[in-house]
Amino acid sequence: MKLVIVESPAKTHTIGAYLGDDYKVVSSKGHIRDLATSGKYGLGVDIENNFEPNYIPIAGKKRDINALKKDIKESDFVYLATDPDREGEAISWHLYDALDIKDDNYERIVFNEITKPAVKEAFNHARKIDYNLVKSQETRRILDRIIGFRLSKLMQSKTGGKSAGRVQSVALKLIVDREREIEAFIPEEYWTVTAKFNEFESVLEKYKNDKLELHSESEVKEVLDALGEDYKIESVEQKEKNRSGVMPFTTSTLQQACINKFNYNSSKVMSVAQKLYEGINIGSETVGLITYMRTDSTRLSPIFINDTFAYIKENFGEEYVGAVKKGKKNDNVQDAHEAIRPTSIHRTPESVKKYLSADEFKIYSIIYARALACLMKDARVLATTVILDNNNYKFKTTGQILIFDGFLRAYKDYSVSNDVILPDFKKYNGIVSTNDVETEQKFTKPVSRYTEATLIEEMESLGIGRPSTYATTMKTLKDRDYVKVVEKKFHPTEMGVETTDKLQEFFSNIINVEYTANMETDLDKIADAKEDNIKVLKEFYGDFEPLVKDAFEKMEKAAPKTTGEMCPECGSELVIRKGKYGEFTACSNYPTCKYIKKEEKTITTICDCPKCGGHIIEKKTRRGKIFYGCDKYPKCDMALWDEPTGELCPECNSLLTKKKDTIKCSSCDYTK
Repeated sequence: MKLVIVESPAKTHTIGAYLGDDYKVVSSKGHIRDLATSGKYGLGVDIENNFEPNYIPIAGKKRDINALKKDIKESDFVYLATDPDREGEAISWHLYDALDIKDDNYERIVFNEITKPAVKEAFNHARKIDYNLVKSQETRRILDRIIGFRLSKLMQSKTGGKSAGRVQSVALKLIVDREREIEAFIPEEYWTVTAKFNEFESVLEKYKNDKLELHSESEVKEVLDALGEDYKIESVEQKEKNRSGVMPFTTSTLQQACINKFNYNSSKVMSVAQKLYEGINIGSETVGLITYMRTDSTRLSPIFINDTFAYIKENFGEEYVGAVKKGKKNDNVQDAHEAIRPTSIHRTPESVKKYLSADEFKIYSIIYARALACLMKDARVLATTVILDNNNYKFKTTGQILIFDGFLRAYKDYSVSNDVILPDFKKYNGIVSTNDVETEQKFTKPVSRYTEATLIEEMESLGIGRPSTYATTMKTLKDRDYVKVVEKKFHPTEMGVETTDKLQEFFSNIINVEYTANMETDLDKIADAKEDNIKVLKEFYGDFEPLVKDAFEKMEKAAPKTTGEMCPECGSELVIRKGKYGEFTACSNYPTCKYIKKEEKTITTICDCPKCGGHIIEKKTRRGKIFYGCDKYPKCDMALWDEPTGELCPECNSLLTKKKDTIKCSSCDYTK
């Protein structure tokens, strides 16, 4: 029997069905080992011995490791089939090393999609572990551990901050810098003048041949006094233009599109995409519906391209068949595998809709539409520009008429259209008339705050982070209370600003865009055997550690916030302190006075527990995350992350829960 080890339990059934009885497919359930928290600074890394890592089993993984060892003993050969990226390569190496797999008794296989042909074909290209990829991932992990542990400890001891990180802190700096740019912005008054006609409207742009800017009501009045009723049609320019099609999805562009279109966050996008990749039961088979969803490449396989060209020709016509588009050259792109696409262009969203949840259907539909549209011809529009003259004041009207929909035939539901239908100006005989002139006072606006989508776009363009890090970074910034999301936009909290300022005071040479982007480049070079990982770590640590020691010595500790109350035991002020389980109120005269104010807790019943008849109440985890559980715990283990409504599901009788504007069942796929 041959043993195949994958990462996710969800893949085992799918791949097992493809391979048959001669193979046993088991899951490692992700990483089985991680760095210890022992040694100098608890880093789990021997700094003095070329940064030798000390790996130990992850808590709760010993049973899984023992089960895998037993499976290996009972097998003739082992295939390591973890994900097709650096993280997956590292997991394969940890399995090889921790499970004592013999070098002549294993091979590494990778597949970019979980379909029977792709999985079968992977065995024809089996290889050994790529140690350059492993070194790159290990270097990233060591860097993140050193920076995370050392700076987080510093922030916790000197500020109200909870953590700091190599990518996280740079992303936070982008948000804080943007906020300060907004605060420093001085708005300027300006006015617009719009002539409104029956079939169109036109905006004042010039006086004679000079651009006209109006900054006061008196200037606007001067214009209005000079305008007559008749507007001469000075020119009508029409030009046929191509409206460029779209590129296939990468991780970041998929996240951006789904955030903007469906109001999802990046973590949800990746979670749903993971399910689509790992395999969905579509009745006749269980199959992965999309290719691997962590990628920065826009490359498509020749087989998919040819199949899609044939599909377009058959379903839309020869005139819709496009060409393979070349993306912009980007030195940050790893191009390890394909863009995100459906595994079969013939598996339309409608044909699999009944097997998908609402979220899965939405994300599969947009991935399918994007992959189809990227191989269709550009759309064509008739762009029209009309200039009107009224006593030397020039008004401009623009619009465009779609004359060939091209790629929009497949992607119109996801594309923002700015088509303005204009009349045939020949019928006006050179003159249009109106007395309806609208003026509006406006003020210049600062650059917009980052949304989750625009921050991911900015991070990608600057080369900080990689496809696997965007969602985690967004989540960390919110979970650590460094940002608040207001109307989808990131606002830095006081803690976020303070943390950024302290880091910039002592670590501006390291916590910045350029240094972080260069570090990502070094990691790429390690993966390509063009850079030595120990050299990279030594150079980094030589720059970093002296700064940390200096900061521990010189950084002023933030004073705790006062409450305005006095200590009942010694008369000193009460202050808010931070402890292991969150904030608490205590005496400022600690340790002389050890008074701690007891917080009065109000317990509100959300609804009755359907499991035992007790009460569902709001609770908090040790890390402060809110959840909802039964007050009869531990006798009753009823628990939910989303707030229950008190209503029961009409299909399975479980509690309905609400999250934002969605009400759904806590157990089945029912959505109200």
